[in-house]
This record gives sequence, C-alpha cells and structure tokens, in this order.
Amino acid sequence: MKFSFSEEQNMLKDSVARFVQDEYSFEARCKIVESEAGFSADNWSTFAELGWLSIPFPEKFGGFDGSAVDIMAIMEEMGKGLIVEPFVATVLLFGVALNKAGNTAQQETNIPDIIAGKLQGAVAFSERQSRYELADVETTASADNGNFTINGEKTLVLNALSADKLIVSARTSGKQCDQQGISLFLVDAKASGISKTTYRMMDGQRVANISFDNITISEDQLLGNLGDGYQVLEAITNDAILAICAEAVGIMQTLNATTIEYAKTREQFGVAIGSFQALQHRMVDMFMACEQTKSLLYRAVCSIDDNNADPVDVQKNILALKVMVGRAGQLIGAEAIQLHGGMGITDELNVGHYAKRLMMINASFGDADYQQAKFSALTND
Repeated sequence: MKFSFSEEQNMLKDSVARFVQDEYSFEARCKIVESEAGFSADNWSTFAELGWLSIPFPEKFGGFDGSAVDIMAIMEEMGKGLIVEPFVATVLLFGVALNKAGNTAQQETNIPDIIAGKLQGAVAFSERQSRYELADVETTASADNGNFTINGEKTLVLNALSADKLIVSARTSGKQCDQQGISLFLVDAKASGISKTTYRMMDGQRVANISFDNITISEDQLLGNLGDGYQVLEAITNDAILAICAEAVGIMQTLNATTIEYAKTREQFGVAIGSFQALQHRMVDMFMACEQTKSLLYRAVCSIDDNNADPVDVQKNILALKVMVGRAGQLIGAEAIQLHGGMGITDELNVGHYAKRLMMINASFGDADYQQAKFSALTND
C-alpha cells in the first residue's frame, strides 16, 4: 500500500510541528503540567485560532470536516511535543460524541463553542469495576416524570477538572454488563450533587473520579436514543485509540532520534557508544518497532476512512494497532532509558517523560493484552 499525505495535511503537520518547536519546549511543558489546571488556556486559544479544534466537525458548524488521516497528522506531531492540552478529551471524545449522537439543539449549542475554544468537555464512561469494558455500567439513570436521576461514580475521567460539561454513561435498562440499555446524558459539570476527586497520572495529565448523587436532569439532556449509548461509546473510543496511537508513533520517532543523537556524542572507553555493534543492534530494533507500528497506523486510518471497508476488518486493524503500540512502546521506551543510562529515568531529562506517556497510552482504552484477547475472539468468530 502506498500512502502519502495531501498538501493540506502536510501544512497541518507543519503548523503543529512549528508550534512545538517555537512555543512548546520541554521546560515550558513541565511548567504547564505543574500548573493548577494542568494545561495552558493560552495554548488552547492558539489551537482554536489555528483551526486544530475544528478538524473532525462538519462545515455547517464551522468545522473542517476532516478525516482520520487529518487527526493522525495532528496527533503524531503533538506526540513529538508531549502536548498535554485536552485535545483528545474535549474534541475527539466529547465533541465527536455530540457530533455523532447529539440532536440539532445540542450540536448547535455546543460544537461551535468547542471549535472556538470556549467550551471544555469530558466523557465519563469508566467505572471502578469495569476495567476496559464499556458495557460494564453500574451508574444508573432512573426516569421520573420527564426527568432522569443519575446516581453512581465514574473513574479516570480525562479533563474532568476543567470540563464545563460532561457526557455521562448510565444504565437505563438491562443488566450490569448488557450492551443494550446504556444511555448517554449531557450534564453540567458544576451541577449540584456532583463531586470530584482529582489526581495526576504518571505522565502528568490530570484525571478525576466523579460521584453523582441524585443528579436530576431533564429528558432533553439525553444524547441520542435511549438505551443506545454503547454504540456511540464504541465509535468514539475507536477514534480516540487511533489518535493516541498516532501520538505514540510521534513519541517513538522522537525517542529514536534522541537516542541515536545521544549515542553519537556519549563516549565510553574513548569512543562514542554508537560505535558499539551491540548497541547498534538495539537501536535498529527500536527503529524497526517504530516503522512496523507506523505501517499498522496507516493501514488502520485508511481502512476507517474507506466507506467500503468491512467493519470487522476495520475493527481488527484498530485492535492490532493498539496491541502493536503497547508492545513496541514498551520496547522503545525501555531501550531509550537504558541507552541513556541512569539519567534516562530522571525528571530533568525528557526521555523518561516520553516513556511514561507511552505506558499511559498502552493503558488507555484497553492495554495490549486486553486488545489481543479481543482480536483473537474476533478472528475466531
């Protein structure tokens, strides 16, 4: 398969690359991570001005009507800069869920504000017992005289601290692990009865556990059809998996380049360590792992953009990609740290931060072992 970016996509990649080079140094990122919000509002406004927040949305809302390849182009460059701003949480999860399932009023009210950088969002779908299973939902939404009352808890909610609105999955019928009977609701993040416990993950990003105690919402806050929320969650998490896998490829490329450069300058026994054949073999293994992952990424994004592709084959491509990212990321991250020596894991050097982000990407939306089991089950059906 021959793959190449269009002129517009190369311009998009270049705009992100220039921002990372000029405005997003490692030192600047560290200050952003340590800030109270965990991201820069000024940077978010810049993202809006550059049009990045409009990529997945239709033109009728002021969007770019972009494809999975467009998102890949952005995320690969964001990975190189370890950007912590909530592009995935607000745009690709919250925003795309609104675009896929929201009614006209919900879309017209919220999507233009997302594109303008005025609205932050989050999707609350994970629970303590669910691990990676989207259908394992104990949070309930009980119907009563045209309203719904939500009770339960969600965990590991991305961008929950800064979100103005939440999309919450809750069970309206069926048993705990039934795919049918899960509904999505658009909820004000500051509504009475909502409490948050925020904490920072190992890669520096902020998440929160959110408790819902008798949150009453009107029926017009239902997103999509009653009981059909699982299909929406599956669709948006597939999109998010592709995005963070593209981010992972950008990280792998950066770690490879950084490690090779270090091996050229670090001397041992009077010569550069890059001259040692054993270390050359290890760096070749790193390069091959990155290239194999990139090939699977291209295959997956092209299949999801192909309207004639078999949905089962598309899902297999996504699962295989996530497995590869988990395994290649572990190899590249570990080798980069070891080849840099003891300082590779220190906070003062960016190598350890890239490796930690790769570990978090593996754990997001199902790790390599979980996705391998899903791939095997799908293949054997």
